[in-house]
Amino acid sequence: MIIGIIDYGMGNLFSVEQALKKLECTVIISDDPSVLLEAEAILLPGVGAFPDAMELLNQKGLSEFIQSLPEKNIPLMGICLGMQLLYEDSSEVKPTKGLGLLTGQIRRFEKGEHRIPHMGWNRLEFSHVPYWLDEVLSDTHVYFVHSFLAVNTKDEEVWGTASYANHDVPGVVGNGLITGMQFHPEKSGDFGHYLLEQWIANVRRNLHD
Repeated sequence: MIIGIIDYGMGNLFSVEQALKKLECTVIISDDPSVLLEAEAILLPGVGAFPDAMELLNQKGLSEFIQSLPEKNIPLMGICLGMQLLYEDSSEVKPTKGLGLLTGQIRRFEKGEHRIPHMGWNRLEFSHVPYWLDEVLSDTHVYFVHSFLAVNTKDEEVWGTASYANHDVPGVVGNGLITGMQFHPEKSGDFGHYLLEQWIANVRRNLHD
């Protein structure tokens, strides 16, 4: 199975690539939509600031490509900043329009007694089990590093949350073939690896249906 990783200049691609190869995937890393369309599923990684990422995606024609994936029935997973980019807009640095594939906005954690960024291991609670997840394991801890979170979301689009700073922080989100993870699954121990493995397995099953 071929997985495409969108290389727009803002992501640590090596760890994701290695995790996918361990799951016996062929990996294409590219910023060219025509090349990425050879893949059967797409990953949108990201580390850094929302407006910088959107500017690069827009410059490279990748925004339109990503927004077209649902109608092409191509599964998409956004990781960390890549998940945040799936929402309508962000206030990070300056107001910036996002990809608009999920309902909600990206806003900074409010200042308080809690530490920003939200950094470290935290437990996911699942209100809805994603269609691609066979079962939720007993240990659902994953590793977070982020200062912004999705707010004003739709309940049905938020599958798993972590409790931090008086928020139910969206950690696993999605709608249809779109999935987002606020943490890096490939760096989040056994449960993170399991989530990535389950998502890949579902893509494989659908290819053979």
